[in-house]
Amino acid sequence: MIPLEPRQLPALSDWFAVGAPGTAALPEHVLAHGAGQWWADRAEAPRALAVTCAGHVVLRGDPRAVTAAGLAPFAAGHVDAPLRFLPVLGAAFERLVPVERMVYVHREPVAATRPPRGVRVRPLAAGDAAALAAGWPGSDWIHDSWGGAEGLAACGRAVAAFDRGGRVLSVACSYFAGAAYEDVAVATAPEHRRRGLAHACVTALTADIAARGRTASWSCARDNRPSRLLAWTTGFRLESEYTRFATGSPLPQSAALGKPLPNPTSPLMPLL
Repeated sequence: MIPLEPRQLPALSDWFAVGAPGTAALPEHVLAHGAGQWWADRAEAPRALAVTCAGHVVLRGDPRAVTAAGLAPFAAGHVDAPLRFLPVLGAAFERLVPVERMVYVHREPVAATRPPRGVRVRPLAAGDAAALAAGWPGSDWIHDSWGGAEGLAACGRAVAAFDRGGRVLSVACSYFAGAAYEDVAVATAPEHRRRGLAHACVTALTADIAARGRTASWSCARDNRPSRLLAWTTGFRLESEYTRFATGSPLPQSAALGKPLPNPTSPLMPLL
């Protein structure tokens, strides 16, 4: 597939769900905020269209329009695609793992919790970019969907817990901000977990999202029990479930020729 400029895009409503919760808000987020990349099988009258952001891929259209080699940019990613794409996805990567996902929508009001002594919970501002970037090992993912720490700090859609020295201990943000739903993500420094910081940040963020006239959503893997528990205790309730695919390295196409293609009508577990 080839990269597209936003000005080359067809009407998104013809390709993607508009006003949907969860990572389905990714196309709207990329179109509105610019962090991400559009892809198509061809620039004029595309038959397959994809959008990538922060390692997430939403792929739609006709799988006959794409080749295994053309999907190489989606290696080591998380692909949301209809089952009809399974044969070409299976031929493109050395590993294709189905991951069951759960989508929650914020439905129950939850009272704001008081943070621990010496901790302040407040919205992030542009001046917090350096503290956000410092974070802790492995925390960079939380601002990937905004193009980096500066983008997230300035977007007006994040809440963080700070210690007295100004260090970020926990941060919740609208990871993918659509027109109707904002999908929430949260990260907390390992040594500050189980102190209620994530709960406090998420509760404050969902209130901010509601004040903007939108609804907070939450997406996580079915087997991520801590994430599911946090979603429940902060007022989210299950809306839907779906399966996406974690991809490995691109297959050399000489190897792909000898690889059995996945059958989209067969159980998914043999792909593991």
